[in-house]
Amino acid sequence: MIIETDRLFISDFKEEDWSKVHSYCSDEEVTKYTLWGPNSEDQTRDYINSSILAQYIKPREKHELAITIKTTNELIGNCCLNIEGSNAEIGYCFSKEYWGDGFATEVANGLLKFGFNQMGLHRIYATCRPQNTSSARVMEKIGMKKEGHLREHVRSKNNWQDSFVYSILIQEFESILNNNKTTSGIIL
Repeated sequence: MIIETDRLFISDFKEEDWSKVHSYCSDEEVTKYTLWGPNSEDQTRDYINSSILAQYIKPREKHELAITIKTTNELIGNCCLNIEGSNAEIGYCFSKEYWGDGFATEVANGLLKFGFNQMGLHRIYATCRPQNTSSARVMEKIGMKKEGHLREHVRSKNNWQDSFVYSILIQEFESILNNNKTTSGIIL
């Protein structure tokens, strides 16, 4: 499976990806706002192995994917599209060397297109910790609307965590596409 954006390939993991993934998933700064990590080597290997196993389950509901730069084939992050009926959750994580380059917005747009156009989804949502303003901005840039603030709804890293919830519906996505025929704005 490959999703192609302007600068990136989003594709299924291979076993040999684990060491590159571990280089950023073990970084405290990268995992500061995640519900997991920083990972041990075993945790990263388990993540890659479970992601590969999910590729063979039909119908496929879990898409845990590698993000690579087209021109260099450098693996720079991972993302997900996890389907629950006609809804799906997206997420993304990048090596900090690639923060601020617009890759998260590009990946999120690619996941929306795949989810709505290829998978026939009705609603796609994402969450972030309230302190993760960069991730919240990405969700707003791609046309998601903030649905709410879940207070202390999940325990992670020995603390109760809050989340902001954002979503976009198929008709909102189509409206953005129809109103934005160029690549200068929200949807690439």
